[in-house]
Amino acid sequence: MADLNTSPNLTDPDGLYRTLIDLHAGCTDAESHKRSAKLILCLANHIGDEHIFRQAVAIAGDAQTSAKDT
Repeated sequence: MADLNTSPNLTDPDGLYRTLIDLHAGCTDAESHKRSAKLILCLANHIGDEHIFRQAVAIAGDAQTSAKDT
């Protein structure tokens, strides 16, 4: 079973961050939450591996753990 890749793997992380910020521009909190949930579900479906997804959820849910620590 594979583990979540937490090594830097993006060619343009700043551009990706800008895309995420732009996704929420002008949204209410409720709209922003809905867009985040839709994005997460789309990416989870693309990943297609519940083990990997659960590792990502654990990292996201633990404020004390950085991606480097896994």
